[in-house]
Amino acid sequence: MPASLTVIVPAIDEAEALAPLLADLAVQRDVVLQVLVADGGSTDQTVAVAGAGHAEVISSAPGRGVQMNTAAAHADHPWLCFLHADSRLTHPRQLAAAIDCLAADPDRRVAGHFALRFMRTTRGHAFFYRYLEAKSAASRRYTINGDQGLIMPARFFNELGGFDTRLAFLEDQRMATAIDSNGQWRLCPYRLATSARRFEREGERARYLLMALIMAMHTAGVSRFFERAPGVYARQSQTERLVLSPYIDLLVSLWRECGIRAGLAVSWRMAGVAVTQSWQPFLAIDVAIEPLLGARRYASRLHDRLLRHLLQNRLLQAVLMVAGLLWVFGLLRLWCRLRNK
Repeated sequence: MPASLTVIVPAIDEAEALAPLLADLAVQRDVVLQVLVADGGSTDQTVAVAGAGHAEVISSAPGRGVQMNTAAAHADHPWLCFLHADSRLTHPRQLAAAIDCLAADPDRRVAGHFALRFMRTTRGHAFFYRYLEAKSAASRRYTINGDQGLIMPARFFNELGGFDTRLAFLEDQRMATAIDSNGQWRLCPYRLATSARRFEREGERARYLLMALIMAMHTAGVSRFFERAPGVYARQSQTERLVLSPYIDLLVSLWRECGIRAGLAVSWRMAGVAVTQSWQPFLAIDVAIEPLLGARRYASRLHDRLLRHLLQNRLLQAVLMVAGLLWVFGLLRLWCRLRNK
């Protein structure tokens, strides 16, 4: 008997992106689907497109976590799948194969995500996108986000209390941490295609740097950054060329307000997180040499087998803290000002 799955798609003004995803869902095989579009107050044709695509519309207050929680309360099936509106499925058995992969876990305290393939409308930055795609398949801490989809048993989702809605974003990272602490992640078969539109509109380097800053503030517990950051994560319909200077200036202001001792303590915690990500430069090396040597992860394997324990130490943490301070308050600040001219 086919597995039963409720697909939840949060959307605000996503009529153009939503229609192709609903078409992909309509041709999925070997799975019984309930498709819920969690609308957060769209002013375009999102609701009409959802209806035309045989999806049920669940009205909600705006905020991706709030929208997904609201829709999840209307789910009829034992499995839940959360997809962004600009996602595309790449195989007609993609959802059935994902459930097959996850259902093998006897405890069902398991969640799945997909490796990404970026859909682009502009040329250039080929290495950047290849690196992000490789990173999405790594299944390492801090690399799993909402763009990669989320499939899990509804029972496990409810045990975790649903998505954290304290902010209008970061609900995916907080859910990823909860799953990591209480269960296990699985990389599901087939890639999930996702639009590169935010990177293309805001600028690849600027968006990636801001994402890194958001994660740094999140992991360091600097809540004041998010309380005062100007539109740190705009709705897709409101995206434009990203100006980083206000965020860097805010970082400098927060440093001055909290004082040197507290500022160094936060920087030390951030450097500690950076040490745990020592594998990323080695993955970048693998991506760079992949056209010549194939997809085998030579440098990543070297890191994991020989270098990881050598690199994760307090000396490197201190070096990264100093380097990070010099970079943020020096080179990055200068680059932002030159970029804005």
